[in-house]
Amino acid sequence: MCGVQERRVAPPLSGTEPGRSDARRRAVVAGAVAVVVVVADQASKSWALYRLATGSVHVVWRLDFALSFNSGSAFGLAQGWAPVIAALAVALVVGLVVALRRVRTVPMAAAIGLVLGGAVGNLADRLLRGHHGAVVDFIALHFWPTFNVADACISVGVVVAALSLWRAPENTTGDRSVVGDR
Repeated sequence: MCGVQERRVAPPLSGTEPGRSDARRRAVVAGAVAVVVVVADQASKSWALYRLATGSVHVVWRLDFALSFNSGSAFGLAQGWAPVIAALAVALVVGLVVALRRVRTVPMAAAIGLVLGGAVGNLADRLLRGHHGAVVDFIALHFWPTFNVADACISVGVVVAALSLWRAPENTTGDRSVVGDR
């Protein structure tokens, strides 16, 4: 009878497990993207409140900056439901932070950072600005509902996440390799 010996890779001497630094890097990417989005969103909303209080500004073609307040969700749905939307946003933020632990690629981490930053930016409006739970919107295309930087980042983040999932090669279990049990 011939015995087969299983060999394993020894853990590195540094005390970190393989892949741990990659996970840390993806978390840093998501966190950095989220912080940049929140800062850009809040700065642009502050500018809009100051500059657009006296009237809108035409930028180019059908793009105007026009101040408006949205107490609903995306596209003006659920108007007046600001407390419910704020609670859902808190749950979304917590869910995204938890999901970040399973992310395996930098593009997916960046996508989560965009959505997380957008959600936190709009949540900050609902909770901290004195507009009765309304979000400051100011980017007006006139063929699309008025939106803000946070909304744009959420939309781009969802598209990047969808493309990352779509383009991800399947592993041997049939699961997508963008998120997993790491």
